[in-house]
Amino acid sequence: MPEPELIASEQSEQDELLSSLQQESFAYFVHEANPANGLIRDKSRPDWPASIAAIGLALAAYPVGVERGFMTRNEAVKRTLAVLRFFTNAPHGPGSDATGYKGFYYHFLDMNTGRRVWNCELSSVDTAFLLAGMLVAQAYFRHETAEEEEIGKLADALYRRADWHWMQNGKAAVSHGWTPEKGFLPYQWKGYDEALIIYLLGLGSPTHPLPEESYTAWTSTYTWKKTYDVELLYAGPLFVHQLSHAWIDFRGIRDSFMREHDMDYFENSRRATFVQQRYAKVNPLEFENYNEHCWGITSSDGPGPVTEQVKGILRVFYDYIARGAPYGPDDGTLAPWAVVASLPFAPEIVLPTIENFERMSLRKPRMYGYKATFNPTFPVEPNREFGWVSLYHFGLNQGPIVIMIENYRSGLLWSLMRECPYLLTGLRRAGFRGGWLES
Repeated sequence: MPEPELIASEQSEQDELLSSLQQESFAYFVHEANPANGLIRDKSRPDWPASIAAIGLALAAYPVGVERGFMTRNEAVKRTLAVLRFFTNAPHGPGSDATGYKGFYYHFLDMNTGRRVWNCELSSVDTAFLLAGMLVAQAYFRHETAEEEEIGKLADALYRRADWHWMQNGKAAVSHGWTPEKGFLPYQWKGYDEALIIYLLGLGSPTHPLPEESYTAWTSTYTWKKTYDVELLYAGPLFVHQLSHAWIDFRGIRDSFMREHDMDYFENSRRATFVQQRYAKVNPLEFENYNEHCWGITSSDGPGPVTEQVKGILRVFYDYIARGAPYGPDDGTLAPWAVVASLPFAPEIVLPTIENFERMSLRKPRMYGYKATFNPTFPVEPNREFGWVSLYHFGLNQGPIVIMIENYRSGLLWSLMRECPYLLTGLRRAGFRGGWLES
C-alpha cells in the first residue's frame, strides 16, 4: 500500500499539471478575442471568423478564470458585457447580412462586424452552446453592481428571444438550422448526440418552448449497443458524451430512457470513455501509438483529405470530420483535448493518459495547451515521432478543457447551472427525476 506522503505528492503533481493545462487552455479566450465586441475566433488562424459555440464556451470559462485567478472579476465582467451588448444590438432579421434571426445566430461571424460569413446557417446547436454560456454568466455574476445586474438582464432577454418552436419547422424534432437562401436544413436532431442541451434549453423556455413531445421524438431515435462487453447509449465521437455535460450535472438524474436502462447520462459517458480506451488497446486498424494511454477519437481536425500508402497499407486520411470509435471513421488522428474533457467521468484512466501526453511533449512549443490533434500514422517530412500535428487550436476544444477540469476539481459550472430556473424546468419537462433535482 503506498505511503500517505507518496500519495499526497502524486496528488500535488496532478493538481499542478491540471492547473497549468487549464490556465494555458484558458489563454485562448484571452488572446483570440475581439475586446470591442467580445467575439471569439473559431480557431487560431489569422483572419479566421468567430464561432458562436466558442463564444458560449468563453462565457462559461470566464467564471473559472476568475475563481482560479487567471482573470480579474472586473475583466471578466467587461468581456461578458461586451458579448451580451453585442448580441443585444446586432442586426437581427431574415436578411442574409445579419447576425441572427428568431433568437438564433449564424454559426460563423466576422470578428469585427459580427455579421454572417461563408453563407453559413443559423445553427440550433451552436446557439444552444452560446445561450448556455450566457446563462452561466447570469448565474455567476450576482454582485450588486450596475454591470453585473446588466449581465443578468441581457442574458435573460437573449435566452427568452430564441423561438425554439419555429426551429422545429413543423416537425417533432428540432432542425439543424436555417439559411435565408434555402430555408430550413433537411436534417433534424435525431439519435443521441450533442443536441441534448438543445432540447433541455428549448423545453425550459418561458416564451417559445419546445413541446414535451419533441423530447420523446428525439429519444425514440436512440441506439443502445453492446460493444466490448459494455452496454451503452451509443455515439461514436467522444465529444458527444461531453459537451452537454460541460453545463449539466447528470449524476443521479434520469429521464424515462435512462430509467429503463437503470443508469444515467453521466454513467453512460463514463462507459463511452472506457470503450474509447479499449478500442485503442485493441487497435483493430493497426494505427501507430494507439494504446491504453494514447487514445481520444472525436470530431476533429485531420491531415487529409488524402490517400497514402503507409507501410504497405493503403490509408485514407480525412480533414475535419466526426471521427468515432469503435465503428469509425478512424484514420489514426487523436485529440488530446477530448481525453481531458472526459476527466470527470473516468479520472482513473484519463489522468494517466494526460501524464503520457505530457511525456510526449504535446504542449510544446505552441500556446494554449495541447495541440488540437495529432496523427502518428500519417507520414511527414522531416520525420517526427508523433507524425502530423494540427497547426491550430479551436475554441470548441479549449472550452471543454477549461470547464471539465473545473467540474472535476470543484463542480463549479454544474453548481451554477443547478441554480438556473430555465434548465430546471427543461429537465423536469423532459422527464428527469431523482438526485439533486429532488433536493
